[in-house]
Amino acid sequence: MKNVSEYFGCNVFNDRKMQERLPKATYKALKKTIESGQQLDLGIANVVANAMKDWAVENGCTHYTHWFQPMTGVTAEKHDSFISPNGDGEVIMEFSGKELIKGEPDASSFPSGGIRATFEARGYTTWDPTSPAFIRDQTLYIPTAFCSYTGEVLDKKTPLLRSMEKLSAEAVKILNLLGKDDVYRVTTTVGPEQEYFLIDKEMYNQRPDIIYTGRTLFGAMAPKGQELDDHYFGSIKSRVSAYMHDLDEELWKLGIYAKTKHNEVAPSQHELAPIFTTSNIATDHNELCMEVMKKTAEKHGLVCLLHEKPFAGVNGSGKHNNWSISTNTGENLLNPGKKPEDNLQFQLFLAAVVKAVDEYQDLLRITVASSGNDHRLGANEAPPAIISMYLGDDLGALVESIIEGKDYKSHKAARMGTGVDALPDFKKDNSDRNRTSPFAFTGNKFEFRALGSSLNIACPNYMLNTMVAQELSGFYDELKDSDDLESGLKALIKRVFTEHKRIIFNGDNYSDEWVEEAEKRGLCNYKSLPEAMEHYIDKKNIELFAENGIVTESEMRARYEIELEQYSKLLNIEALTMLDMAKKDIAPAVMAFIKELAEGVAVKQSISKTLSNYAEVRLLESLSAKLESFVKATGELELAVKNASDYTDNLSLAKYYRETVFELMNELRNIGDSMEKETSAEYWPYPSYGEILFGV
Repeated sequence: MKNVSEYFGCNVFNDRKMQERLPKATYKALKKTIESGQQLDLGIANVVANAMKDWAVENGCTHYTHWFQPMTGVTAEKHDSFISPNGDGEVIMEFSGKELIKGEPDASSFPSGGIRATFEARGYTTWDPTSPAFIRDQTLYIPTAFCSYTGEVLDKKTPLLRSMEKLSAEAVKILNLLGKDDVYRVTTTVGPEQEYFLIDKEMYNQRPDIIYTGRTLFGAMAPKGQELDDHYFGSIKSRVSAYMHDLDEELWKLGIYAKTKHNEVAPSQHELAPIFTTSNIATDHNELCMEVMKKTAEKHGLVCLLHEKPFAGVNGSGKHNNWSISTNTGENLLNPGKKPEDNLQFQLFLAAVVKAVDEYQDLLRITVASSGNDHRLGANEAPPAIISMYLGDDLGALVESIIEGKDYKSHKAARMGTGVDALPDFKKDNSDRNRTSPFAFTGNKFEFRALGSSLNIACPNYMLNTMVAQELSGFYDELKDSDDLESGLKALIKRVFTEHKRIIFNGDNYSDEWVEEAEKRGLCNYKSLPEAMEHYIDKKNIELFAENGIVTESEMRARYEIELEQYSKLLNIEALTMLDMAKKDIAPAVMAFIKELAEGVAVKQSISKTLSNYAEVRLLESLSAKLESFVKATGELELAVKNASDYTDNLSLAKYYRETVFELMNELRNIGDSMEKETSAEYWPYPSYGEILFGV
C-alpha cells in the first residue's frame, strides 16, 4: 500500500500540479488571483483550462462539471463532455477558458425566493479559482459560484467569498494602523468537526421514515441507549473501522485534511474532524466530505445519516465550526500570546468578536436554524438556542480586569502531576472546555457549536465574517484620527467589553437558572426556525449585509422566503410519511395482533367465564384503547395537513406547521411508540431502535 504522502491530493489540481503544468507567467498570475483576489483575464484562463483538461483526461476523465451550492441545502452539478467534432466525423478533446469561467445551468428549478419566475430560466455558474478543481467518477469538478441571469446571488458560496474579502479589507486597515505594514491580506480559517450515524443498509430499506426524511418518525427506545457512556471514544467496531479507513483514503485523495475519527456518544454515532483551512475551501471540503461519507457507506452495506436528530431519545448530530483569523504573515489574530494583558491587538480583535456576537446574536441563531436542528438545540447534547460566549476563567478574568480598571496577572499554565513516577507531568491549558456553550473560546479560535450536522457551513461563516468586519470598520473610524493611539485603543476596548459583557457567560448553559438569567440580560431565545427567521429581515440585519456588499435587501428577502418555504415543505413531507406509515402499516399490524389476542381470549373463555385476571385481556384492553387514540390522532394530523393550504404567506405557514402540525406529529408518535412496546415483534412492521442502533 502506498504511503499517504504519495497519494494525498492525487485527485486535485493543486499547487504542485499547477506549477508542473502551467507556464511560469500563467502560474504567477493565477497565484495572484488566489492569494490577493486579482482578476484573471480570459487569455490566462484559456491556458489554465487546457492544462486542467489535459490532466483530467490523463486521469480517465471524459466530462467536466461546474460544481455549485444552490439554496437547496445540497450541491448541484451538470456534466458536459470534453468532446468536440473536428469536421471529419471524429472528435477531439477540448476545454476553453470561456467554458472554465462560465457555465449556464437551467436556474428555473432552483429556489430563488420569488426573485425569478419559473419561465425566467437562465442562470450562470462562474469559476472560483481560490478553490482547487478535483476529479471524481471520471469527471473534472470545478468549484463555482451561482447567480441568476439578472445578477442576483442564488448560492451560498458567493456571500462567503464576499465576506472573506470584506473582513480582510477591514482587518488589514486596522493592522496597518497598528504598525503591521507587511500585512496585506487576512483570511478566516475553519475546521468543521462532522458528526454522523452509520446504520445497516437492510435496516434502512425497511424504514420509510428514514428514507424520506432522514429520521425516525416512530420508534420506541431500546432497553439500552447511551446512558453508560460506553460508546463515546470506545473501541471502533471492525465494520465501522473498515468504513473509516476507506473514507480517509477517499478524502485524502481529494486533498481533504481528515485528521481525527472516533465513536461519539450515541450508539452508531461517530465523528470526523479535519485540520483547519481557509473558510471557502473548508466549506467546499465539508460539502464534499458529506457526499463522500454517504457514497463510501454504500460500499460497506451501510447508510450514513446526517440528519440532526435521526433517533429520538438519543443524542443527535452537530457540526462544530472552529473559526479563527490569520494574516498573510502567519499570525493568528485570536492568539492571546504569553501576556494577553499587554496584547492590545488581541484585545481589540477579541472586542470586535464580543461586540459582533452580542449585537447580531439573532443572526447567529438564525444561521443554525433548521427543522432538524430544532430537535437538538436546548437538549442536553447541544448548546441551547440562547446565543452566548464562553471565554474561560483566564480570559474572562482579563476582560473583568479591563472593565473594572484593575491589575491583571496572566496565570501561568500549571503542571499536571499524575502521582505516578513513570508518567510524565504535562502543562495544563489555561481554561477548561465548556461543552454547553454555543460560542466558546478554545485557545486561539472560537468554536461555534450550535451548527446542525447537515448544514452548509458557508452560512454561519459569512455571517461571522460580515459582523466582525462591521465592528472592525467602526473601530478603524474611531481610531484613525487618535492623537494617542494606545490610549484610544484602551478606552475603546474597555468601553466595548463594558457595554457588551452580557453576552459572556462561563457557566452551565443547560441550567434553568441560565435561561432566567439570559432573559434578564435581554438575550434572545428563539426556539424554532420560524421564530428565529422572523428576525432575519430586521432593519439592522438588512443594513449589515447590504451596506457591506454581501447580499442585497432583495436577496435577503429571497433567502427569508426560501428558508421558511423549505421548512414547511420538510414538515409536510414528515407529516405525510407519518400518515402513510400509520394508516398502511402500524394500524393494520396492531389490529392483527389484537385479533390474535382476542382469539386467545375466546379460547380461554370457552374454558372459564372469569377472564379479568388473564394477561391477554389486560393487554387487549390496553392496546385497543391506544389503537383508538392512534386512529383518532391520525385523523387529526391528516386534517391539519389539509388545513395548511389556508395559509398564504410563508411565515404564517411555517408557524402553523411548527405550532400545530408538529405538535400533532409528536402526539401521534407518542401513541405509536407506546403501542410498539406492547405489540409482538412478529407483527410490528419496522426494525426497532435496538436492531438499528446496535445492528452494525
